[in-house]
Amino acid sequence: MKTFICLIPALFLTTLVAFADTTNYTNFIRQYQTPSNVVWDCSDSVAANGSQVSSLAINPGGARFDLWTIASDNGNLTEYLLNTCYVGTYVPIAIVSIRSEDPYADIYRTRADRPFYVDITVNGLLSGAADPEASKSVKLLRHVQSYGVGGTGVTIDRTQATLLSQASIATNGEQTLTYTVNSVPAADRTKVRGEERFSIFSVADIRPPTYNIPETQIASRFIQIWPVADASIAGITSGQLIRYQFPQVTLTYNDLYPRSDTYAQVYKGEPQLGRTGTVVPGSSLILSDSIPVNRVLTLSAYDSVFDADGRWTMEIVTVTPFGIDRLAYVSFDVDRTLKANGTFTTIE
Repeated sequence: MKTFICLIPALFLTTLVAFADTTNYTNFIRQYQTPSNVVWDCSDSVAANGSQVSSLAINPGGARFDLWTIASDNGNLTEYLLNTCYVGTYVPIAIVSIRSEDPYADIYRTRADRPFYVDITVNGLLSGAADPEASKSVKLLRHVQSYGVGGTGVTIDRTQATLLSQASIATNGEQTLTYTVNSVPAADRTKVRGEERFSIFSVADIRPPTYNIPETQIASRFIQIWPVADASIAGITSGQLIRYQFPQVTLTYNDLYPRSDTYAQVYKGEPQLGRTGTVVPGSSLILSDSIPVNRVLTLSAYDSVFDADGRWTMEIVTVTPFGIDRLAYVSFDVDRTLKANGTFTTIE
């Protein structure tokens, strides 16, 4: 058996472990030998950057390294596979990265109505007549998977994902794939919950008696797709006349984006997109989370925001990495003028 030591590149660790907050996550690398399928954990805890010598010598069949992180949340532990690196004699090097308008660093994500981009870099492909076929190309696979209604993907079985497309890459270099909309299955395209995964696989290298290497994943990334938020205002109806006491109002927020600032505001006049008004006390909800959120808020004693009589508009606005969106609105009239009717007489 040919024995040599593989140094796990610092780029591999720096790029991948950066997606896990080391304060709340424990990171480790698991090594799989090919074709023996011997498994070894390289370390119980991997730093956010650096390099590390592989735990086992690597034979001509190569080895796969999986980077995992374990999230601890109030005693609940959840594992996430961040990426995969495969090392072998003829195995090319591939990197997959994903970009969206959301700068969230832990896991790639975007909203159901927004585009995203996949950058793929392949190096080490050979083209000589005597080179093995496994060294001349790699496969790009695109999988999609729904989390279901209200799902978050925490306990998802990724082996059940649907293969949407596959293609062969036979040239070294970088390419960018642009997706204007996602392809996660859903009856309502605004309420998609799921993920898309892009994986690079090597070509099987079957050359007895030395090589018996199956098709192997050498790089992978996924992006989560979250629904578009919606909201409603109850307690005030369109065109309602409000006199001396303002009614209790209920605000219902559905599927608020994990990173968002949502609030109700009022302004004088008819509805107008992009208008800046006065935030209604008790209506604001600022999120910095990993999954969408639903909330129901009740407002009372908010009449101080109305400084004059006349036509007013109340609207729910959400601010996300994708911009400012109006989710709901209602217009009504305020008339708090006290009128006295009477007669004045004199006796002479």
